[in-house]
Amino acid sequence: MTNETHPSVIVVWAALIAAVSVVPTVPILFTGGTFSLASALLPLAGVFFGPVKGAMCAAIGQLVGQFIAPHTAWLGVLTFVVGMTNAYVAGNASHGRWLPAVSVILVGAALWYTNPIGRQVPLFPVVFYGAGLVAAVVGSLWGGNAISSRHPVVAGAGVWFCAFAGFVGAAAVGNYLGLLLLRIPAKVWSVLVFVSPVERAVFSLGSAVVGVALIRGLRKMGVQVGPRPD
Repeated sequence: MTNETHPSVIVVWAALIAAVSVVPTVPILFTGGTFSLASALLPLAGVFFGPVKGAMCAAIGQLVGQFIAPHTAWLGVLTFVVGMTNAYVAGNASHGRWLPAVSVILVGAALWYTNPIGRQVPLFPVVFYGAGLVAAVVGSLWGGNAISSRHPVVAGAGVWFCAFAGFVGAAAVGNYLGLLLLRIPAKVWSVLVFVSPVERAVFSLGSAVVGVALIRGLRKMGVQVGPRPD
């Protein structure tokens, strides 16, 4: 699956990610952190433009957004790495490249167990990252072609699997940094074992709704975004 999108479209999407950072955020349960609506656009950068261009787009957009709305940078300047990872994993999944998408999540899971706090909650990566691995495989094998389906539900499901894989991949990186830099206690992670997958599933649904509408609209305008079916 290939994707040739005009650079101006990618720049506009990066600017949109940055601009939406000023929109009120949604609190993340039990963590004290927040979820910016710009986050729903991050996996779509990978779905629209591919893993490399999408990751660069997300990184630039989120980095600029951090300066516009510093309260969304829960990891400080490193917050943009989380968004970049999100787009990279979602981009690989949607373009049929399962190995890079799966590898990011597996590395995050391995890093989790290297941390003493993480080892106190061994079930967390099994449940949360395990769900992401399933989504990455399904998205890689089926999601890319599904995204181009004429049926909106099928197309939405394709985007959802790829976006969910992106969110989990980003969390695998972000959570480890949270353990390392913020030392978020084990009791918080124990609560999040089942909360995090549900939250990311909802976020992915938002990405799916926005993504399907934009892919269809832009393609009708002659702007190619998203993977092309084999």
